[in-house]
Amino acid sequence: MRDDWQAGGFGIYVHWPFCQSKCPYCDFNSHVAAAVDQRAWARAFVSELRRYARETPQRIVNSIFFGGGTPSLMDPALIETLIACIAEHWPLARDVEITLEANPTSIELGKFKDFRAAGVNRVSVGIQALNDNDLRRLGRLHSTAEALHAIEIARAVFLRSSFDLIYARQDQSLSAWEAELSQALALDLDHLSVYQLTIEPDTAFGRLHQAHRLPGLPSDDLAADMYQLTQDLCKSANLPAYEVSNHARPWAQARHNLLYWRSGDYIGIGPGAHGRLTVDDTRYSIDTDLSPDIWLEKATRGNAEHSRVPLDTADRVTEFVMMGLRLSEGLDLLRLKQMGGALIEEKVANLVDLGLVTRSESHLTVSAHGRMVLNSITRELLVD
Repeated sequence: MRDDWQAGGFGIYVHWPFCQSKCPYCDFNSHVAAAVDQRAWARAFVSELRRYARETPQRIVNSIFFGGGTPSLMDPALIETLIACIAEHWPLARDVEITLEANPTSIELGKFKDFRAAGVNRVSVGIQALNDNDLRRLGRLHSTAEALHAIEIARAVFLRSSFDLIYARQDQSLSAWEAELSQALALDLDHLSVYQLTIEPDTAFGRLHQAHRLPGLPSDDLAADMYQLTQDLCKSANLPAYEVSNHARPWAQARHNLLYWRSGDYIGIGPGAHGRLTVDDTRYSIDTDLSPDIWLEKATRGNAEHSRVPLDTADRVTEFVMMGLRLSEGLDLLRLKQMGGALIEEKVANLVDLGLVTRSESHLTVSAHGRMVLNSITRELLVD
């Protein structure tokens, strides 16, 4: 089992925790800072990369992902330094995917060519809405016009690009979502991530909702209708779902995210970043401190990890099942067996009879109907 991670690949995630402003729905580890010493962060990132390189020599890097926060606020020279450091310490796959998250503001768009020159070959732009009123309610700093301009610029600069949209927003009707999604799909996109607005506890929206001051949220039935409409429209536009919330042409699927869902190994660098790393036959869950100051101090001292916990067979099986069921390709039953896991046949048969999953010799796949109740299916399969 020491090489099981190779079925998913090996990637590196770099977390830039800073934003221009904090969106009210966001529960990611992001912070607003008046000034950032990017040279100090460069030294810390490089130190962490070198430390991990000593543990994982000669692994081929399939993907690099700069996430956040807002990594497009980083200096392109810092991005170039980190990519060069990675290439110095690991061989890169010939088709390595190097993704940068960005927002459609003029400050960030103006740096796109510099990011490409630094080595980035894919950009993921947080559009979120094509409606000015809803953009304001979501706390976004751009307009619809700027969003459309960002799509145009991104596609002109990068061979591959992706865009995010959020549905089930306040006071959003099914017909309004249909019109908005249709407008996006008319742009002939290659990759689109579509997420339902969820109200997380430790966010501005979460606090407002708890105080009953967040009106207009859709009912569960309306949100479900929006999800189904999304699947239908994207499929008709030749942008089928390859994962619950992600749609793409076959050649444009996000390799970094597939690495997560296929249970590959990945290094997580930066405040709040997580990793999964197999060393000497043991797979570890690694996490880091959320505080940028604490992380920076620890990285500067030589090791920014908060904890490194070995995963037993039950932990690995649980993660593998949860991730694999999200994919349209389904859960790889052979790998599940090889890692010592098994599904209860009676439960699988019952789900098949209900039309919620299909089973072949090699994979268990959630049906289109089953995706509406994916969490329930996952719980059913994982609970003895």
